[in-house]
Amino acid sequence: MSGLNETHDPSLTSWVESIGSSDFPIQNLPFGIFRRKASDEGFRGGVAIGDQIVDLQAVVAKSLLTGTALEAATAASASTLNDFMALGTEYWSALRLALSRALRTGAEQEPQFRDCLVPQSDAEYTLPCTIGDFTDFFASIHHATKASGVYRPDNPLPPNYKWIPICYHGRSSSIEVSGVSVHRPSGQVRPSKDQPPHLALSERLDHELELGFYVGSGNARGESVTIDEAENHVFGVSLLNDWSARDVQAWETRPLGPFLGKNFATTVSPWVTTMEALAPYRAAFSRAADDPSPLDYLTSAANSESGAIDICLEVLLQTEKMQRDGHPPERIGISNFVDCYWTLAQLVAHHTVNGCNLVPGDLLGSGTQSGPGREESGCMLELTSGGRNPVTLSNGETRGFLEDGDTVVFRGWCEREGATRIGFGELSNTIQTAHSLRDS
Repeated sequence: MSGLNETHDPSLTSWVESIGSSDFPIQNLPFGIFRRKASDEGFRGGVAIGDQIVDLQAVVAKSLLTGTALEAATAASASTLNDFMALGTEYWSALRLALSRALRTGAEQEPQFRDCLVPQSDAEYTLPCTIGDFTDFFASIHHATKASGVYRPDNPLPPNYKWIPICYHGRSSSIEVSGVSVHRPSGQVRPSKDQPPHLALSERLDHELELGFYVGSGNARGESVTIDEAENHVFGVSLLNDWSARDVQAWETRPLGPFLGKNFATTVSPWVTTMEALAPYRAAFSRAADDPSPLDYLTSAANSESGAIDICLEVLLQTEKMQRDGHPPERIGISNFVDCYWTLAQLVAHHTVNGCNLVPGDLLGSGTQSGPGREESGCMLELTSGGRNPVTLSNGETRGFLEDGDTVVFRGWCEREGATRIGFGELSNTIQTAHSLRDS
């Protein structure tokens, strides 16, 4: 688990003029993969600060760094961050420190680094790394209770929920970056017990407000990762939307879990905020006194003291009509990862307790992040009680589930007294009309 150091100093300022209230002050410095729009340039690694990107390929070409930081920057300047992620905490921290010092107000390297900046408005993005495997957890008890309660109101939580971090394997080939369109999926649905199943377009398309955790250095197959070592294997965090077709999901889920209701699309924000950047926003982790204590491999003093992370998460919706009328996206949900029933370290420890080998670039989803109240819902299933109580937007439109032309926007940030506010950028995708439905 990363501790505080000079890079977190809230008094630090940068010679980059555009920081203002940006998500990307000098205390953040997230990593991503970019190139200039409409160019034939190759994608390459960069670091966000203010409304600019530090082009790491240019930094390496100009020999602006030395030693471990240079080795790290060389790996991070490639077309994916996998090799950089594999290097581990020593290299991640060395590059973060070197960039922090070079970007500070009064830095001697300002003229050389200024030549390495690319405006974010001129950039386009791709996935930050090659994602080999995607595992999606079910770590918010509020989501588990409210969402499952739509289908099983008398017994929403499965009996293992408070003992084991529940998860399933997703599909990595359909993970895309913010900005891509999401096409309405089709699948088998069964509207009622009195009707036979049939192939149809999903009428209950939903978003899921999540965090995505990228694995850094992996572990050997057959070796488990202890809870106290778990976060050393995690490079960083981004926003994640694990889209769901609820009508397809409801019919197919038992006994092996969702399939077509999930595998059509998962989207992530382009910037990955490092675990080190999150050090000022750690919080104590605890459970209700009458809940069972986690098993020993899921328990440690460090996890209890600071295993939770205070990350505020927001979901906004902009309908096609709102966009035409010039109305901005409207908040429909807000929650906080600090309320999660399972910590990140517990998720990693459980994922590997059987000897499963994590690989650099693997992606772990937190599962939908919700609080206890309706306004804290991380998906439409909760917000509208399965479509029975549609939400009314400020322009009078209503939504039970998402419609074609709707744009879903996720935002996230960390703020605390004595620390600088940092953010995760934006994850935004628009729902498009489905591809043609194949009859069967």
